[in-house]
Amino acid sequence: MTARTDRVVLIAVSLATLAAAGCATARNYDHPLGPVIEHRVEVAPLERTRAVTPDLRVVTFNVKFAEHVEEAAALLAGNALTSHADVLVLQEMDAPGADRVARALLMNHVYVPSAVHPSSDRDFGVAILSPWPISGVRKVVLPHQHRFRKLRRAAVAATIHGPLGEFRVYGLHLENPWGLSPGNRRDQARAALADAVDWPGPIVMAGDLNGRAPAEEIEKAGFSWLTRDVHNTIGPLDADHVLARGFCDAGTVPAGKIDGARGVSDHVPVWSALRYCEPSTPGPQRSR
Repeated sequence: MTARTDRVVLIAVSLATLAAAGCATARNYDHPLGPVIEHRVEVAPLERTRAVTPDLRVVTFNVKFAEHVEEAAALLAGNALTSHADVLVLQEMDAPGADRVARALLMNHVYVPSAVHPSSDRDFGVAILSPWPISGVRKVVLPHQHRFRKLRRAAVAATIHGPLGEFRVYGLHLENPWGLSPGNRRDQARAALADAVDWPGPIVMAGDLNGRAPAEEIEKAGFSWLTRDVHNTIGPLDADHVLARGFCDAGTVPAGKIDGARGVSDHVPVWSALRYCEPSTPGPQRSR
């Protein structure tokens, strides 16, 4: 897609968004300690039904205001790439929607709403789901508000106690290009990186980054951009990404997208394959 085409698309979507939302503004949850919602299932099925391997699968999916949660849960549960994910990051969720998907997949989950969104009048936030135990959950308030609806976004961070070791996950939903300038959106990516700076082990950052520029910012911090070659995850835009640091090449196609989301969301689910490094293998990973 050319730069001119990209500008035309963004202008058209911006005008449509403003027309729909009018002058309504968000009701933000600005406190850095919450809300944070956690739920643990009684039995994490992968611990009993899947052999422990060095491979991990990470999936991210924007479910569009959690409008079609039942269909989203069925889509994710019906695909082997997503139903057996080790980490699932969902965006534009409310608490009941996150809980519904987690129960359908028999996963633990944590959920952090950023705000009550003016377009839906419901909570709007990010969830991390995993069949493995989750701890160390924290909310990361991101800088800058949407220039029109005044929504301030928050990320969710959590430690996943995977089958071969623990790692940190950041579930992200950064502002869109018509809501913030490129520099401010890079600031949001840098805020997540700043929160992760003291974590000594492997890290995954995944979610709807609303473009490639924030992914480039995270990559500059030493992360492998696994979804670099996954395109058109919402119309013509490359919005949804997975980046990782401290994991090794999984020896497979690094990432892809799942078809069948029409009528469920305007995004498609995106997956990526990671691998725990051997104990004697230092550091990162996949280079470009």
